[in-house]
Amino acid sequence: MTSGATPHNDHDPATAPAPATRTVLLRGGDVHSPADPFATAMVVERGHIAWVGSEGAADAFAQGVDEVVDLDGALVTPAFTDAHVHTTSAGLALTGLDLTRAASLTEALDLVRAHAERRPADRVLLGHGWDAARWPERRAPHREELDRATGGRPLYLSRIDVHSAVVTTTLLDQVTGIRGTAGFREGEPLTRDAHHAVRAAAFAAVTPAQREEAQRTALRHAASLGIGSVHECGGPEISSPEDFTGLLALAGAEPGPRVFGYWADRDLELARRLGAVGAAGDLFVDGALGSHTACLHAPYADAAHTGTGYLDASAVADHVAACTEAGLQAGFHAIGDAAIGSVVEGVRAAAEKVGLARIRAARHRVEHAEMMTPETIAAFAELGLTASVQPAFDANWGGEDGMYADRLGAERARTLNPFAAMLKAGVPLAFGSDAPVTDLDPWGTVRAAAFHRTPEHRISVRAAFTAHTRGGWRALGRDDAGVLVPGAPADYAVWRTSELVVQAPDDRVARWSTDPRSGTPGLPDLTPGEDLPVCLATVVGGHEVFVRDRD
Repeated sequence: MTSGATPHNDHDPATAPAPATRTVLLRGGDVHSPADPFATAMVVERGHIAWVGSEGAADAFAQGVDEVVDLDGALVTPAFTDAHVHTTSAGLALTGLDLTRAASLTEALDLVRAHAERRPADRVLLGHGWDAARWPERRAPHREELDRATGGRPLYLSRIDVHSAVVTTTLLDQVTGIRGTAGFREGEPLTRDAHHAVRAAAFAAVTPAQREEAQRTALRHAASLGIGSVHECGGPEISSPEDFTGLLALAGAEPGPRVFGYWADRDLELARRLGAVGAAGDLFVDGALGSHTACLHAPYADAAHTGTGYLDASAVADHVAACTEAGLQAGFHAIGDAAIGSVVEGVRAAAEKVGLARIRAARHRVEHAEMMTPETIAAFAELGLTASVQPAFDANWGGEDGMYADRLGAERARTLNPFAAMLKAGVPLAFGSDAPVTDLDPWGTVRAAAFHRTPEHRISVRAAFTAHTRGGWRALGRDDAGVLVPGAPADYAVWRTSELVVQAPDDRVARWSTDPRSGTPGLPDLTPGEDLPVCLATVVGGHEVFVRDRD
């Protein structure tokens, strides 16, 4: 822990089983470690890394361990940390109706119809992932179409960004006064308060057994991808206290990824009682670009308004000051340039009240932070704000003909997600997926950052990998994890991968690598079109939480 940092989880958290007691030697592979750039072996003892080194030196340990693992040339890396996940929703998408790959409105309606037929006993049908911007019809499903597809049953269907939804008449009628609520416009997707109300009604119908099944499914899937920890972003407008505490209890009782819970609420005592590490995460300052609810300085290119602001700078300042005084992380969801500006203004005001050093030490965070400017980038660095970002957003919606260009125009769209400029300025990055908004896919996330659709925003594979491993731990206030060095937690993954490559130190995108070994081997080729690494095993605290079937 860095001296002066707020002590967030400075021990193994209650949301993972106790560390393993066995001693294991791994040898005969490639170990990605700054302790030895060419390490081929590693010793794990009592849930921590005990030693990293060469194959020859490993012989001295072979007789004194409980198990020797032959890596057979595999790559060992720190396990990934996904810094922004909605675990239950991600699990429901994996087990239920997922429209993220529907190529048209017609196909989406066919999938809704088939799902309704498969799930006759569900009290409410749940689905996620429609994106009219990618459909030839260029419109959301109408309520009457959904009524016919479901036979009139309750259905909640969230847009890909989870900031708007379409529902059936039966579900809409369950929410008293919904038609007079902000965000309700007849014939259009629900946003703002109307969306929050129908989402609450829909998820209230999910049984505890369904919820636990979804959480377990999501965590097992994460483990199968080499993810060793997730930051759960819950809150009163996103899930429920029962969902949040149930997830933390499940993660503490069963082997799997560590779960660090953020509760997006200005009620600090409630956040503490729920076991949250911060009153942060999706505490909304604005919405999302796809739903026209991100808060902008200038109007949207395809709508005559500037989006929606939920918190102003004064509210931000009050929350940041209160969290700093209480020893909790604060954090906000902010996507549009006006929303990010409100966060910066508010955090600066809080710094004037409680002191800049305390603000920086607390490592407050901002989720998404897409429409950054040179001024707000400099402010993030000055204030010590961590940017919890999702490179897959650019992969999915960036580019000259993507959704961002539709919403903002090509010129503004090209400024989004400027990872290189943020790293150059010293802004800490933590990578995540925002699952189910985008898939849990850590190597795909690293590749998306390294091959950003706007070339000047690209960063090195090594810098991206660091943001998706060590960056997530640093966002929690811990500097001793997310890296394979003696004393660090034994959270690692084993990979079958293509030949490891050298990234030339003079490569333009390597300049902002946070890894000083940027000229040495150690990470796979992630060139688009190349196969991504396959996870063979994931270990958390020395416990195997995933092992691929060797058959």
